[in-house]
Amino acid sequence: MHDNVAPLSAERSRHAEDSDPVMPASLRHTLSRFASGVVVITVGGSEPHAMTASAFSSVSLDPPSVLCCVSHSAVMHASLEKAGRFGISILSAEQEQAAAYFADKRRPLGMRQFDAVKWRPGEHTAAPLIEGALAWLECEVLDAYVAGDHTIFLGSVLSSAVGPKRAGLLFFEGMYREVTTNPQAPR
Repeated sequence: MHDNVAPLSAERSRHAEDSDPVMPASLRHTLSRFASGVVVITVGGSEPHAMTASAFSSVSLDPPSVLCCVSHSAVMHASLEKAGRFGISILSAEQEQAAAYFADKRRPLGMRQFDAVKWRPGEHTAAPLIEGALAWLECEVLDAYVAGDHTIFLGSVLSSAVGPKRAGLLFFEGMYREVTTNPQAPR
């Protein structure tokens, strides 16, 4: 370590003492400026369940892994812990209605919640995969990390597939948006 660089933990402590606490409403407003993709996380088995999420990310290509963050109060939290395997459907802009549906806590639970969409069971997880999505992943829970009022579920990717190229669904400033592909753009 360089002589003029303080350890990260000392730097964090100094900043924590000098700042006011960040309030949840303020943080939610700030983070609404971060555009994120929209997925539906699903589990199969005897107690199938689905949940719309934007707290999803790639972690590693080798070994292939992803993460999703789920509130401790969400039905999905207990479902993921019990099932140990899950599916991810990366939604297209045409699936805004499905995103809103699986975010609605008033929808039916169990298999009945899937009556509103076309789906197929995942080959490796039996988790419902939403038809018409941009892409699908099937994962096995590798580990789980408690972080405040959420748990970060780390998943090992068992399979991945892509659908037709279409506009993607984003969540930005509290609303659904779309991102389009431009075939003329340089890569």
